[in-house]
Amino acid sequence: MSICFCPIILLISFHFLQCSSELLPLLVCQVCWVPEKPNTKSFPAHFPYSVILFIIVDFGLRMSEEQTVSLVDVLQEDEELEEEASAVLGGSDSDHCSYPQGYVKRQALYACNTCTPKGGEPTGVCLACSYKCHEGHDLFELYTKRNFRCDCGNKKFAELKCKLFPEKDSVNNLNKYSQNFFGLYCTCSRPYPDPDDQVEDEMIQCVVCEDWLHGRHLGCVVPDSVGLLEMICESCMNKNTFLWTYAAHLAVSGTDIQVKKEMTTDESKRDSPNETAKSDGDIQPSCKRSREDLGSCCRLKELPVIGQTRVQSGAVFLPSSWRSKLCTCQSCLENLSATGLSFLIDESDTVLAYENKGKTSEETRQHDPLMSALDNLNRVQQLEIIHGYNDMKSDLKDFLQTFAAEGKVVTPDDIHQFFEQQQNRKRQRFDSGHCI
Repeated sequence: MSICFCPIILLISFHFLQCSSELLPLLVCQVCWVPEKPNTKSFPAHFPYSVILFIIVDFGLRMSEEQTVSLVDVLQEDEELEEEASAVLGGSDSDHCSYPQGYVKRQALYACNTCTPKGGEPTGVCLACSYKCHEGHDLFELYTKRNFRCDCGNKKFAELKCKLFPEKDSVNNLNKYSQNFFGLYCTCSRPYPDPDDQVEDEMIQCVVCEDWLHGRHLGCVVPDSVGLLEMICESCMNKNTFLWTYAAHLAVSGTDIQVKKEMTTDESKRDSPNETAKSDGDIQPSCKRSREDLGSCCRLKELPVIGQTRVQSGAVFLPSSWRSKLCTCQSCLENLSATGLSFLIDESDTVLAYENKGKTSEETRQHDPLMSALDNLNRVQQLEIIHGYNDMKSDLKDFLQTFAAEGKVVTPDDIHQFFEQQQNRKRQRFDSGHCI
């Protein structure tokens, strides 16, 4: 495909997504340039333009390989990407460096392999700096991290100065780094996506260390609906052994809990694993107190004694409500603080809470990029753009209705044939002196 890139048409394409999403992939892949070997990781993960660029690359590559493409499949991928981008990035500011906010509770982060490659000191930059200060760089997308302050332009960067907020401390001493900041993940310390790994596998983030692990490397059965659960990897469980006590009573089915305790017949009836795993309310202490009451009552101690050795191997999956079951007595609060796990009793710390906040923010600040672009054109240009857009919309709708009516998929030949007709019409308008 050899079509000139046209920014205004790209904006029109996004407007098309809002008005008639079933036509967008066909429109954008024809009016926008598709690189021969695009690298999707080089595109900034910014909603909504990254969604459009991904569709261009994905749909364009499939067409270039002469595959038969189902429009339903493409649109489903488009919807999923749009929702993910909105959730992850909606809660972060794409225009202003987050440094003045201090150690942000949770934000989207990036690591720049161009400025701070492996072998140097790890660094992380906020969403806005990834666009304004590291445009065109090789970036690792870190999803979200907690309690992190933007490093962009501090002394870890040899030459680069932050364009958005240059007055930064030399280092951010409270930032925590991991192998993720060098593009490595899991216990296998491999990149993602991994060019040498052909096994399809889901990456799941540990809520404690925030590393990403392959499902097959978790050492346990991955439950269904994993997106609604929180996972703690085996390494973090072993570093904080008291979590095994909670896991024995709260972990969801499918993680193969093995309680190692000799119980009497009465104890078995009263406190068997099958019974304790039935509901989230099973670990309520005998002394009824609110979370705010930091008295002597300790939920953790009132749980059935299961020994000092670990009772489960592998990672643990917990329901979204599990944090509300943690004991908040004075002793447990001090222990959580000493181990750096105080965030576990903050339910707004969860990725789910952050994503819901992002979706809400995105909904309140949505704007129409087509209208913004048209504002910069004169009246004649505006009318020409709108006229061309309406023609394209009408023609595409008529073209695709025949496929929808017959339940057919759209093939590359069909697409090429349609746009050849469009190009012929455009040439005729150009020859007659009427061209957009």
